[in-house]
Amino acid sequence: MTHIARRMFELLEPICLVTFLAEECNEEMAALGHRTYWDGYFAGRGGVLGEVPAEVMHAAFYSFADGEVARHIPSAWRTIPREASIAARERGSAASLRRILGAEAAGSAGLARAADLMTKAAVSAPMEGRMMYAGMRSLPVPGEPVARLWHSATMLREHRADGHIAALIGERVGGTEAHVLSALDMGIDPPESFGRIHHLPKERLAAVMRGLRERGLVDADSRFTEAGRATKGRIEALTDELAAPAYDALAPDELDELIVVLEPLTATLVAAGSQ
Repeated sequence: MTHIARRMFELLEPICLVTFLAEECNEEMAALGHRTYWDGYFAGRGGVLGEVPAEVMHAAFYSFADGEVARHIPSAWRTIPREASIAARERGSAASLRRILGAEAAGSAGLARAADLMTKAAVSAPMEGRMMYAGMRSLPVPGEPVARLWHSATMLREHRADGHIAALIGERVGGTEAHVLSALDMGIDPPESFGRIHHLPKERLAAVMRGLRERGLVDADSRFTEAGRATKGRIEALTDELAAPAYDALAPDELDELIVVLEPLTATLVAAGSQ
């Protein structure tokens, strides 16, 4: 089933990315009164955990540098109810999907069927040890098909991400280190220029690169060593393995149907850059 988990990741990720790349979600958050993109990001995504301290959200998100969450949480909740941010995130994301996919596809029986099948998988996945997934699963599933498609895709994304964190911890790869390995995997040179980490202090990035070199994962030219590439491969393989049980609830013919229906929807989103 690991090949199914990887294929579903490829198909679902463009659905989820509208939350972060398209404008509707940002506009909904700004209308609530959030001052910055990151205020809305942490309040909306992290809100499913409850009004937890920044330290808890930092642990759950894993990949942010020390202090980044604390610049936005709990201040983002002081005047805006957590529930309002969660609702705005869903509302804006669904609006983005409707715009990008177009009225015909958004209102199609195929999309509604995909939303139903994805929900069946998303509410049946194992919850133990999956903090962000459990938070998403605690929310009501929307009735409207496009919102339900996004919600279920996001549940499955968080389920996979929780497993990915477990794989990273098992390989003793921290959050910033994980971004460096991803940058190398994508061919970004130098890896420190990757958009998720380029803003970090140069001393911090230098220390991370030095640590990866000392472990033999990165060479003197800031490229993968054989050991580094093998480590990245093990992380991805275990991530797929841990994500696979989410799809056990679907029969083989349902999985085939879901993939067939999702492929043209995802192709449209990919062509638009999920924006």
